[in-house]
Amino acid sequence: MMIPLPAAMAEVRLNGRILSETNSPVGGARITFTQPASGVSVNAISDPTGNFSAAAPAPGSYQVDVDREGFFRLTGKRVDLKDGANELQFVLNRVREEVQSVDVTANPGAVDMDRTTPQLRLSGNDLINVPYPSTNTLRNALRIMPGVVQDGRGGVHLYGGAEEQTLYTLEGFQINDPLTGRFESRIGVESVSSLETTAGRPTAEYGKGSSGVLAVRARTGDDKIRYSATNFIPGIDHQKGWMIGGWTPRLNFSGPWKTGRAWFSDSVDLQYNNTVIPELPRGQDSTASWRVGNLFHNQINLNPSNILHMGSLLNFWYAPRSGLGALDPRETTLDHRSRQYFTYIKDQQYFSRGAVLEVGYANNRTFGRDIPQGHDIYVVTPFGKLGNNFIDANRKAGRDQWLANMFLPVFSFLGEHQFKTGLDLDRVSYWQNVRRSGVEYTSVTLAPVRRTLYRGNGEFRRTNFEAAAYLQDSWRVRRRLLLELGIRTDRDQILRNWNFSPRMGFAWAPFANDRTKISGGFARIFDSTSLRIFTRPEDQFAISTYFEPDGAVARGPAFSIYRIENPKLASPRYHNWNLGIEHEFPRLVQGRVNFVSRRGSRGFTYINGLQCDCVNVPAYFDGIHNPVFDAIYNLSTQRRDRYTAVEFTLRQPIRRQYEWLFSYTRSRARSNAVVDQSIDEPLLIGDNAGALPWDTPNRWMSWGYLPTPFRNWAVAYLAEWRTGFPYSVQDGYGQIIGQVNAYRYNAFFELNLFLERRIAFRDQWWGVRFGFNNITNHKNPNVVNNVIGSPQFLQTFGGQTRAFNVRIRWLGKK
Repeated sequence: MMIPLPAAMAEVRLNGRILSETNSPVGGARITFTQPASGVSVNAISDPTGNFSAAAPAPGSYQVDVDREGFFRLTGKRVDLKDGANELQFVLNRVREEVQSVDVTANPGAVDMDRTTPQLRLSGNDLINVPYPSTNTLRNALRIMPGVVQDGRGGVHLYGGAEEQTLYTLEGFQINDPLTGRFESRIGVESVSSLETTAGRPTAEYGKGSSGVLAVRARTGDDKIRYSATNFIPGIDHQKGWMIGGWTPRLNFSGPWKTGRAWFSDSVDLQYNNTVIPELPRGQDSTASWRVGNLFHNQINLNPSNILHMGSLLNFWYAPRSGLGALDPRETTLDHRSRQYFTYIKDQQYFSRGAVLEVGYANNRTFGRDIPQGHDIYVVTPFGKLGNNFIDANRKAGRDQWLANMFLPVFSFLGEHQFKTGLDLDRVSYWQNVRRSGVEYTSVTLAPVRRTLYRGNGEFRRTNFEAAAYLQDSWRVRRRLLLELGIRTDRDQILRNWNFSPRMGFAWAPFANDRTKISGGFARIFDSTSLRIFTRPEDQFAISTYFEPDGAVARGPAFSIYRIENPKLASPRYHNWNLGIEHEFPRLVQGRVNFVSRRGSRGFTYINGLQCDCVNVPAYFDGIHNPVFDAIYNLSTQRRDRYTAVEFTLRQPIRRQYEWLFSYTRSRARSNAVVDQSIDEPLLIGDNAGALPWDTPNRWMSWGYLPTPFRNWAVAYLAEWRTGFPYSVQDGYGQIIGQVNAYRYNAFFELNLFLERRIAFRDQWWGVRFGFNNITNHKNPNVVNNVIGSPQFLQTFGGQTRAFNVRIRWLGKK
């Protein structure tokens, strides 16, 4: 993209290219040529092929600075420019852990005039250095990003959306679980090169994620053999006695298949967890689980303009007695087994004038098995759970994805235009065989008040085919003004609707120094069609019986069934707005204020038609004439969601690889369908409007990896304070009392503080970190007894207590 000085001044032409250390083109890099004698600066931005062009006023010696987030900054490079054409090439090195004393700085790139959407990017180093609990998996690392909230069950929520409303990608391919739509994949943090979030208004290339996009890039090898290992010594805990509390060994290996042409990166991580519940009796208070993951990534340069990427992600999980807790003793748990196979291949062909063609294929296969400890009825008492879990499930799901993207050649018309267009085709499949027993609710005297049994066939299969196409124009009207205009259309086999999604955005640098950017825009986004929602009528149904205090039947048996009476439903959609300002202060301190608004309408929710007298009651069902019904849930589009947030962020990279961040978010997340009614959630709900379970109106967060006066010593910290999550209360019948989520946990506060020392031993570099998670031992419960009438009513349990932690890392040869 050419950003010239006035033509009358231009005498020296600059043409060049920005490449990575593996010869991949680097688009969006900001190149600045400064003439020391006159102080005149010339700026340019590289296009998707890495090419840039500009014009300088006179020949002579210039200083060159090149910035691109995710790469170490190239600063102070001297070049001599002559009259006429000058051909230049610069190489940027990806941000990776450097164990030697190299004075390099990674710029997070807060002010980027090559995009209009608000984004935040973390490097792989950030994910390794910040001390969040359980630092072995990417899922836990997501909470260090402003705009991302991790709920009490570990679920991840981006800008107020449900887990399935975020589009998760790995190397550009969707990695959401094909059934649930959630981020279920286990990825070791050492295998990640960068993590980038886009708030609510992505470009037209992205759909299926109304709350935003979370993109993961795998580490790529280079011409140097690199290896590291972490936590290869098991941890020892003292909880009701000494024990191996957890062991999370990880091994990483990367290097060239062929120097200068092909590279690989492989990361293997294991996790052994031994969980102890202090509230349970000895011998019944612990459970252990194993997880194994492997991310293998390859880059092959077939020629300088043709690059092939391929790789795989494998996950295995074995968790006996999963779900053990203070209110969930051993006999109520499930033995859980799951596995995932994800493979991908993508070919990129680079042409002249900024043109790029990208085609690829990925497949994702998941399997899950849940086995109860027995087949006794599951009992919910005011004191906790008894009996055996009522679910015995076998599930399989898959996604095949084909994509093609094309950057068209740059052309000029009232500015410069870069069009991008593409296709995305997906085939999603799901099969299950689920057998449910029953659930019984009791009074304080343990007398049954409601019993729910399940009948019908829980085995079925369903598929869906999705297709999407888009066109996006990045229109640089002037050097300091960028407009992005796009249109996207989606269609799937279930709803058969043509959904059109306009996208509009702008980025404006009001001052000539390009240190300030004002951006904003609008997007209409449609969520993907969930197979889990549309298969509920094919699943089992519930039969409930209600009892008097003396044990006599008060009502029932009464049926609860699910229906889709109108198959021609409108597609759920969101109207998302954002407006923000970013500024780079001295010393690379970068500030951002961002406003985000998401308004969802026509959302899917099952409504009990008996409450509104808006459903046909069958006169014959399951062999019974004139049956009694508790509920006839009919799928409707009456769900409405609202999310509003204002976010303030400060961030500063410091010399070498040190950095800190501070963020405050004021937000509000509401819905008129908070609880997703399903056969596996046998609650009785009257008023389903209220705060979403992950709503946290105030959230302060800061983290950093900072130098100390002592050589090779560093301080790492993570501090977070937020409003407690909301929850509901219920009576002994399983009826939600009052408004849903009317209560809240106490405020959450966590301070993790660690010291890290890097040492050389036997010609190898080692990193030793030690410190405390939740050093203040603030009580942050995530479980509550919410049954009215229980002697333990509103008593809370669980959460991270103060824990001493040691991490040992082998960083490779000195």
